[in-house]
Amino acid sequence: MGLPALEFSDCCLDSPHFRETLKSHEAELDKTNKFIKELIKDGKSLISALKNLSSAKRKFADSLNEFKFQCIGDAETDDEMCIARSLQEFATVLRNLEDERIRMIENASEVLITPLEKFRKEQIGAAKEAKKKYDKETEKYCGILEKHLNLSSKKKESQLQEADSQVDLVRQHFYEVSLEYVFKVQEVQERKMFEFVEPLLAFLQGLFTFYHHGYELAKDFGDFKTQLTISIQNTRNRFEGTRSEVESLMKKMKENPLEHKTISPYTMEGYLYVQEKRHFGTSWVKHYCTYQRDSKQITMVPFDQKSGGKGGEDESVTLKSCTRRKTDSIEKRFCFDVEAVDRPGVITMQALSEEDRRLWMEAMDGREPVYNSNKDSQSEGTAQLDSIGFSIIRKCIHAVETRGINEQGLYRIVGVNSRVQKLLSVLMDPKTASETETDICAEWEIKTITSALKTYLRMLPGPLMMYQFQRSFIKAAKLENQESRVSEIHSLIHRLPEKNRQMLQLLMNHLANVANNHKQNLMTVANLGVVFGPTLLRPQEETVAAIMDIKFQNIVIEILIENHEKIFNTVPDMPLTNAQLHLSRKKSSDSKPPSCSERPLTLFHAMQSAEKQEQRNSIINSSLESVVSSNANSILNSSSSLQPNMNSSDPDADAPKPTRPNSLTPFRKAKALYACKAEHDSELSFTAGTVFDNVHPSQEPGWLEGTLNGKTGLIPENYVEFL
Repeated sequence: MGLPALEFSDCCLDSPHFRETLKSHEAELDKTNKFIKELIKDGKSLISALKNLSSAKRKFADSLNEFKFQCIGDAETDDEMCIARSLQEFATVLRNLEDERIRMIENASEVLITPLEKFRKEQIGAAKEAKKKYDKETEKYCGILEKHLNLSSKKKESQLQEADSQVDLVRQHFYEVSLEYVFKVQEVQERKMFEFVEPLLAFLQGLFTFYHHGYELAKDFGDFKTQLTISIQNTRNRFEGTRSEVESLMKKMKENPLEHKTISPYTMEGYLYVQEKRHFGTSWVKHYCTYQRDSKQITMVPFDQKSGGKGGEDESVTLKSCTRRKTDSIEKRFCFDVEAVDRPGVITMQALSEEDRRLWMEAMDGREPVYNSNKDSQSEGTAQLDSIGFSIIRKCIHAVETRGINEQGLYRIVGVNSRVQKLLSVLMDPKTASETETDICAEWEIKTITSALKTYLRMLPGPLMMYQFQRSFIKAAKLENQESRVSEIHSLIHRLPEKNRQMLQLLMNHLANVANNHKQNLMTVANLGVVFGPTLLRPQEETVAAIMDIKFQNIVIEILIENHEKIFNTVPDMPLTNAQLHLSRKKSSDSKPPSCSERPLTLFHAMQSAEKQEQRNSIINSSLESVVSSNANSILNSSSSLQPNMNSSDPDADAPKPTRPNSLTPFRKAKALYACKAEHDSELSFTAGTVFDNVHPSQEPGWLEGTLNGKTGLIPENYVEFL
């Protein structure tokens, strides 16, 4: 129920009912006054909190903008550059958002606080003043009336008439004050319906404007967010593979550190304690020493590992002779004396162990240097780039292209090692190898044939793209401009020996054909780069730095596949000069963001192999699959069906091929497992977690059709799971 109306006619009667009604209106005004007072207080607290929030967010944005990523290696991939730029992009978005928030805060006091305070002071305050006046007039009128009624009737008629006139005047004035008070009370009650609510509406409109600005920022940020999501996923995939490689190298170093020493320009290097004579006696100072056999130069750098700082100036001397120190001639163990051409006296040094002293002695006596020449870890066997080698590769390629070009996980899923070795022994047999027209029998599975091809390439005395060009290819991949990368790799390919180039051309033509069928076999150019990069372009020396460059090996293979016709069928232009290369690095903005089909995404588990090297080269592949392992059941009928028992008595048992999801019923909801950027207008761009409506099979193989935000388009089938 609302408040009863105050009738002006009741002001004259001033009845108890009128007074009760007036009190209810006064109580409502008091409640409104208190509420507005608290609301103003809360509004000021809100504005203060928004200012503090804006200040904190600006500080957060400044911190993001100031931080710079430092990646391992001397160059970054496009994905790494995108991630490194992301913090500055985040900071820009946050600053833009906070600029709008400050405008909203500055406007809030004017549209909310000031009108409410004005209404409270001018309207409710005026009503309170009118009440005071009304109460005063009521008291005055009642007092005069009582006094008048107490007048004696025996007074003169003139006195009584004068008293009556005075009472009439007071009554009339009281009546006017009562009317004015009632009018004011009702006016304030009516005004609060708009003058109180209107400022709140204006404040909310400011909030809506702020949030809409945030929505527009989010829309503008959408393209970069999609690109960044894909870059993060690619970088995570590479990290998993790189981490496995580094961990494997670490275990090898733990097992036998001497066999995995880094190739060094020095014949011998390491820590030695050098005896120094002081005025108070002798002391042993730790030095990091290097020795170069050709120049016979010994360099000694005083260095304390505990403090991490140098303890003095470097010193270099030329070796004259080195003599083992007899144990009974000195209290210290593992000592030897060195005589220098350019320094008088004998320098006594202490090695870290007996074995360490032996190595130093052998090095200084002119014996062969003791460090790992890092022989190729692959079995060199009899694999060669001869007619037999070309015949083997052609037979494998022919079998794959005629029987298994659309087989999912091609070259990623490995065959059983025993079967692979058996096939290679058959292919490499001079009797069967000479039969150039004989195809590989249908009894051999495609995964066995592809594994045999990769294994043969690794059995060559050196990688197909040669150790001596490995660093040059990596440097070419690190150029920031795609055109420069292609041009430099084009030149390097034509510097390879003729047979290497012919074999590489044969292989790249085949891999391009495989990539053209990626919608069926799921092997994109990027996937093939991950598989063949470590095989064709492996480094001579296995180090952490080399493992960090695996991602650039993959990029080289991607470029060869995508540009195979130009690279192998045309003569390269003159190599770029250093100045041109420098200019090309400034054109990084020319590179377009990678698309769905160029991303190393797959839904298959790499099968385990008994061969250690096969595991090493497929380690990156399996790391990519681990990203989607949690969703594999929604895509494959059985993940276990893809992994045959390695100890099975029937090595020829075929692994079931993955089938199309049986959940593809028309018009269902589906959720994106990964981010994807559309290549064509008919495709949809989306991020991981996006939900699509009306999803159903399309006429395009490997694609679905669905609706997102009212737009209908194509979605890669292996990028979603049905809800």
